[in-house]
Parts: sequence; structure tokens; C-alpha cells
Amino acid sequence: MIAAAGPISVADYFSACLGDPEFGYYRTRDPFGAAGDFTTAPEISQLFGELIGIFLIEAWKAHGRPAGTRLVEIGPGRGTLMADAQRVIDRLAPELAQSATAHLVETSEKLEAIQRETLAGAQIKCHWHTAVTDVADGFTLLFCNELFDALPIRQFVNTEDGFRERLVTVGDDGALAFCAGAATIDRDTLPGHAVAGDIFEIAPAREAVMAEIAARLRRCDGTALVIDYGHLESGYGDTLQAVRKQEYAGVLDAPGECDLTSHVDFQALGTAAAAEGAKVWPPMNQGGFLLALGLLERAGSLGAGKSPDVQQEIRRSVERLAGTGQGQMGNLFKVLCISGADVAIAPFNSLAGPSGGLS
Repeated sequence: MIAAAGPISVADYFSACLGDPEFGYYRTRDPFGAAGDFTTAPEISQLFGELIGIFLIEAWKAHGRPAGTRLVEIGPGRGTLMADAQRVIDRLAPELAQSATAHLVETSEKLEAIQRETLAGAQIKCHWHTAVTDVADGFTLLFCNELFDALPIRQFVNTEDGFRERLVTVGDDGALAFCAGAATIDRDTLPGHAVAGDIFEIAPAREAVMAEIAARLRRCDGTALVIDYGHLESGYGDTLQAVRKQEYAGVLDAPGECDLTSHVDFQALGTAAAAEGAKVWPPMNQGGFLLALGLLERAGSLGAGKSPDVQQEIRRSVERLAGTGQGQMGNLFKVLCISGADVAIAPFNSLAGPSGGLS
């Protein structure tokens, strides 16, 4: 591509590395779990998916217990989250389980095959789609975990000539390298003061997906839950990163063989949803969200009567999901909730503020 047309944007590089039909990272492998390149929350413990199931039940109740619910997951990984959530819904809200259908939005044939195996005995009938627009209209409970970080971003770097788009080119040594292009960004969209070398990231693809979700909720009613790692307010910083075999790698070192991600700007996502008329709750930290839904109580129940080794593993999982130390998800991951109508959705309706503390 570079040889044919010159340097490409970070967004085009990002998209090619992950989604190329022949060589794209997500088209050629199963990256999840200890044997893969990274581990997501549903693969750490069933506790995560079970608590998402509880949230979905409470959201369904808040909306008046409608029949014919569409349970929609975008980017369902190995299908673990959907399976764990369904198990709880079937047990605690059989009325919801009996009238609902499940819809998994997946573009990777390889991952879809794994999901079908995981969900072979699912309590709620599952359907697969390549786009959320393919899911028929109807009351919707939508959720996605680590979806938006895998959608491409554009980067702009502050140079002597102002902000210029960061591009990927081939250097004199034949290796991939970054360079500054001619495209600029409207200064009115930039936050605060910037110094030389600062990088500002925008993600039109992410905002478009969020707008699509919000428009569906406004049209069909329902609630969406977005879980990802990122920041609550827009700011400067280079968050583009690559992960391979559970370790960080250079983002230009092995295209197509590493997972590429960047931190999600939750302020931008909320703005995109609000522009479609959706109700947007202040985001919570993942730790506060899971604790508010009963993480500790569920962990205690799960470990009751089990061996000390099993109980210790459950404690480690709780710490990984909700802890705040190095390598733990509690503060790094944020949870955003949007609804088609202004209904009281627990635990977001009890927020003391945008930091995720509970009143």
C-alpha cells in the first residue's frame, strides 16, 4: 500500500493489521486467554459474565420487562461472556430468557466458529451477524467488552507547523516508521494547551459505532453497556500499543501478528451518544461497577465449600477484575451506560460523580 500510494494514516495501518481478509490479526487466530496474546475479563472468571447478566436483568426490569428482547453483543470474543450472562438470566429471570433472542455481531469466521461451540447449549437461541444493523428492530439490551479499543484511531502530532496527521511510511532502512503528513485538525477541537511533540487522538470509527448504537436505542428503546480501558476526559497522549504473547511489542514491528489497541476516550463516546438523543450516564470505574453489582457476595458464594486452592484462585480473580494495582482492571477499565429513555439504571443512578464512587 505504501509503495503504491505513499504513507498511510495510523487508522489505515490499524485497520489493515487487524482486519485484512488474508493477513489480519483477528482473521487468522484466536488471540484470547492464557494461550493467546491477551486475557479479557470474561476469560479471567465466570464472575464477570454473571454480573453482566445481573445488570441486564435489572435494566430489563427498569424498562418495564418488555417481551421479545434482543440481547446483542458486539465483538463477543470466544462467546464466554454471552454464555455466562445467559446462564444467570435463565436462572434469575426465566420470563426474560423465554422471550429473548441472542444476537452476536462478529466479523471473524474463525471466532464465530469458536462462539458457536461455546454456545452450543445456550439457554437463549443465538443468531450471528456481521453488523449490528443486521439485527432486527426490537427492545435491545446491548453489551460489548473491549470492542472500542480495537477500532481504528487517527493521530495528530504537534509540530513546528502546528498539528499534522501522523502517518506510517517506509524508512530509508526499509523498516516501517512514523512521519508527519499534511492533514491538520481544527484547533477548536483540541483540549487545553499543547507542547511540541504532543499527540492528539481522534476516533471517528468509534464515534460512528456509538452513534449507531444510540440511534438504535432511541428507535427501539433499551440500554447499552460499554466496557473498555481508557480515560474519562479527552486529552493529549500516545496510547497506541501492541500486545503479543501477553507482553507489549512495538506497534510497527510485526503488523498482523500483534493485537493493536489504544485507550478509549469515554468523553468522546458519551458526546456521540448524546448527540443522538440517548440518555448518557456518567461512566464508572470497572471496580466500582462490579462491586456495586455484588462481586464480593457472588465470589463468596462461588467459593463456599471449595478447596483452599479454588478459594485462593477466586480471590485472585476478584483482585484482577476490581483491584487498583499494577496490571489490575479496577481503575483502568471504565463502564459506560446509555439508554434510549431516561430510566433509572442501577448502579449508575446512584453515582456520586463521574469518578465512579457510589453514594
